[in-house]
Amino acid sequence: MIALDTNVLVRLFVRDDEGQTARAAELVVGAEERGERCLVVDVVICELVSVLRSYGFDKARIEPVLRGLVEAPVFELEDVERVTAAIDRYIKHKGDFADFLIGQHAADRGCTVYTFDRALLKRKGYATP
Repeated sequence: MIALDTNVLVRLFVRDDEGQTARAAELVVGAEERGERCLVVDVVICELVSVLRSYGFDKARIEPVLRGLVEAPVFELEDVERVTAAIDRYIKHKGDFADFLIGQHAADRGCTVYTFDRALLKRKGYATP
């Protein structure tokens, strides 16, 4: 197994640097051909969403990227169900993906997330200190 940094995934989805895009694609395709998987940890997914937003991607363009990470056999996530639940909340509600992933981590452990974020306070599982 290999692990991918955010910038490798950004090159795959943004394609703003031809050389790096080709190298990133070769890396992932090569891993797949060898039967290896590419580890994508939660923090990389959060960073990816943030970078895509900075490139002007809206949720409608980000959703297929995230679903692709979940569904493509070459990618291994820390917890597919947790990430999928966070994606579902992110797409349906206002807020940052990272906030919904944090909320899902907490919910999986029976915790409440304490925050000052007013938008999140409208959701189950969040409270103000």
